[in-house]
Amino acid sequence: MLKDFLSLLFPEYCYACDGALARGEQFICTDCSIQLPYTDVHIHGATELNVLQKRFWGKVPVRFALAYLYFRPKGRVQRLLHKLKYKGKEELGEHLGIRYGSLLSDHHYSSQFDLILPVPLHKLKLRKRGYNQSDSFARGLSEGLKLPWSPKVLIRTTNTSTQTRKTRFDRWQNVEQVFRVKQPEQVKEKRILLVDDVMTTGATLEACVVALLEAGAKEVSVATIAAA
Repeated sequence: MLKDFLSLLFPEYCYACDGALARGEQFICTDCSIQLPYTDVHIHGATELNVLQKRFWGKVPVRFALAYLYFRPKGRVQRLLHKLKYKGKEELGEHLGIRYGSLLSDHHYSSQFDLILPVPLHKLKLRKRGYNQSDSFARGLSEGLKLPWSPKVLIRTTNTSTQTRKTRFDRWQNVEQVFRVKQPEQVKEKRILLVDDVMTTGATLEACVVALLEAGAKEVSVATIAAA
């Protein structure tokens, strides 16, 4: 009863539409949950029917390319990502990770990976923001898939400028050789699931894949909250 009374005084709001959440709803209201633009790439796996898989062909070897949602400018997904990345809603990343991890588990992806790693932030940016949004998503995936995760294996050695509004070539130059595997023994002969918040050109993910493979990873797959 006290919780119901407090919810009247201090209602919680949906991170996707800013409407008030009903009792039992968490972070995202039922209406938004139904209308979010989910991908179906997990159904197609590592085949040509997976539209995200094609983005890496001829660039870097990626086992599976996965994303939970499609990014739509000025839509629900953009609002979710904005709150996760810039409004301190770290718990949203973990929530989305648990949801997607459970879905992937239902489709038997738990047996495809050995370790989940987030794309790292530079220590200066991490200190300023207070958390890594990709790591919060990775933690949720870890729980949903029942697989280990680590935020310490892969590091960013250079504090690069933002990727926003850069061309594909500029994005690649911006992240080339800025990632390093700090603990190569953790990735050697392992099947790695590399996690980021958004897949755009894929330049950041490609640079991380190269670093992981050079450190001895058996294979690398990628998963993001959204794909633009």
